[in-house]
Amino acid sequence: MAMSKKSAGQNQARRYARERALQALYQWELAGGDVSTVRQEIIDRQEMSLVDEDYYITLFDGVAKDPDAIDEQIVPALDRPINDLDPIERCVLRISVYEFVHRLEIPAAVVINEAIEITKRFGADQGHKYVNGVLDKLAVALRPLEMQKSR
Repeated sequence: MAMSKKSAGQNQARRYARERALQALYQWELAGGDVSTVRQEIIDRQEMSLVDEDYYITLFDGVAKDPDAIDEQIVPALDRPINDLDPIERCVLRISVYEFVHRLEIPAAVVINEAIEITKRFGADQGHKYVNGVLDKLAVALRPLEMQKSR
């Protein structure tokens, strides 16, 4: 079934929203600062015309509100302490777990694919392979019924 132009455009706008959320979370993690200030700096300084800005805010605020709670869900799937992860990979995993838990309308396969593509663009050379492996484990844990149906 062909994807309509509107949904293709929405998908691309959501990809850009995820990228901006990654940039904001990365900046917030490295430099600290007030969440609302960091969120607004991305809006003011980055190209946002193609971004689903509401989704960007949802993702950033959702992760920034309680990153420790998200990390608790990630840790069981890791092979090392979460603070030893590359910061980009850690932020991508946080966004993905937020989507797994709070955006059930987005299929797990889409969440994983988006994370892989964004990590390829912004992360370390082979970081996307690690992110993929972690998210495969987390999808089974966080969305067991969906993952059971897809196998």
